[in-house]
Amino acid sequence: MSRNANGGAPVPEGGWLDGEQQRAWLAYIRVQLRLTYEMNRQLQSDSDLSLPDYDVLTALSVADGGLMPITVLAAQIGWERSRVSHHVRRMAKRDLVSCSLSANDRRVTEVSLTQHGRKVLEAAALGHVELVRHLFFDGLPRELVGPLSQALESVYANIIAQGTLPPPVDWHPPGASDRRRAPGLT
Repeated sequence: MSRNANGGAPVPEGGWLDGEQQRAWLAYIRVQLRLTYEMNRQLQSDSDLSLPDYDVLTALSVADGGLMPITVLAAQIGWERSRVSHHVRRMAKRDLVSCSLSANDRRVTEVSLTQHGRKVLEAAALGHVELVRHLFFDGLPRELVGPLSQALESVYANIIAQGTLPPPVDWHPPGASDRRRAPGLT
């Protein structure tokens, strides 16, 4: 972040964030933390789902046949494979997803969306979309939606290029369109 001179302490290679960068970064962090809290609270209260449950269900809902190998699901939602594996096992106990070995490669575990999981997701999406609209878009002037989308797509493209996770299977560089959308998000 931004630092005052502190007696010879190491400085990041590119230097500390300048004032505008720090302002933007802190604004993003504040929004991200509060929005995550509010989405998780609303989903728990209305649907007995956690935000991580919702993330998994949403990713599976747009996958071919509602099915993904755990490794692909991990890249899709930006989690480590072990975290996905543990989480989907807990979700399977609630009949939201099922886990099985791939028919093509018995070393691969596949996760699929159950009928119950799809129904729970569709019901949860209604309240989730209303919350997102109310907390996020109602506070954003309409003329800033496009520029914000472009800025976030640019940052995401850089994270994909520079990050350590493989790109999600549906990754398209900014400007390319993806016709598949999650329930309730269109």
